[in-house]
Amino acid sequence: MITTALKGDGSKPWLDPQAKPQIVIEGVTKTFGAVTALDNVSLGIYQGEMFALVGASGCGKTTLLRMLAGFERQSSGRILIDGVEMSDVPPHERPVNMMFQSYALFPHMTVESNVGYGIRRLPLERAERKRRIEQALEMVQLAHLGQRKPHQLSGGQRQRVALARALIRRPKVLLLDEPLSALDKKLREKTQFELMDLQYEVGITFLVVTHDQDEAMALASRIAVMDRGKVMQVGTPSEIYEFPQSRFVADFVGTTNLFEGTVTVAEPGMVTVQCPETGCELKVDDIGRFAPGQRVWVALRPEKIRLSKQPASAARVNELRGVVWELGYLGNRSTYQIKMASGKLVTVQSQNERRTSQWTIDWSDEVYMSWQADAAVILQA
Repeated sequence: MITTALKGDGSKPWLDPQAKPQIVIEGVTKTFGAVTALDNVSLGIYQGEMFALVGASGCGKTTLLRMLAGFERQSSGRILIDGVEMSDVPPHERPVNMMFQSYALFPHMTVESNVGYGIRRLPLERAERKRRIEQALEMVQLAHLGQRKPHQLSGGQRQRVALARALIRRPKVLLLDEPLSALDKKLREKTQFELMDLQYEVGITFLVVTHDQDEAMALASRIAVMDRGKVMQVGTPSEIYEFPQSRFVADFVGTTNLFEGTVTVAEPGMVTVQCPETGCELKVDDIGRFAPGQRVWVALRPEKIRLSKQPASAARVNELRGVVWELGYLGNRSTYQIKMASGKLVTVQSQNERRTSQWTIDWSDEVYMSWQADAAVILQA
């Protein structure tokens, strides 16, 4: 995985107690009548970050973005940018710019005119205005298409025009609402890298709203996972994926297997959980957060499981048995649904390392699933 913002020096200002966030969102609540769109949200976002807000539709992420832009006003709480409280600052005076999901390009204008629209009211000489437009187009590698109209461009090119128009005012913060959703899969993946490189080059803070977890994981230096107006967890992509702090985050980001159970033994460094669905105890590494008798969930990612027709060696702590119920070939990997005696379906993913058209594990095969104690995470029920 590529860490985008801050990738040059690898710094992590959020770990420095002396560092001050560029954007401070402090106890922000937003209600629309009886509906609470945001519920006491607090975040600190640092200069130069590519920060992502992810969550299902209606979780409040776009509402928060619109508040930063000044299009909505919070019911309570504060938003500060570079130490300045934004409540009474109108949208056109804020040090931010927003790139909309639809791109909102003017169809009758050329690319140059679309990009220059953002600085039309600035007191600039004609030569300086032209220089700024050319510079913005060169930044997104579209200098050769300045005289084209939007309908003559590809989806990726239109996205870059919208980006150039947003950047030409040189904002301190760029807000992006589902910036790549209009692109097809391959173009989206290619544009992700272009966006990451551009963000690093210009060095300003990007705040991205997306429902696409993979996109957030690829783009962001940090991610805030939201649910029903609340921030459930903030962390780097690897922290969010490998160390979720709740069942919601574990289930929402990526694919995970969840086993409900009761702690039977809590030893230093390891917890034993009795799970009715597995018919056995599962051992999970832990730092002593749980006690015997406590109800918990064991979260296990599909790629952490080793699948075999033979029982595992003693080195692998946990082992379950089942039958291949479903399978799917995805080219670089295969996904299996393994049905256990209890009826529980366990998802397993394995990398296809060899070139072959033959299944080594096929439908209805009896198989063993094994993993080490440090592969799973234990969560409060």
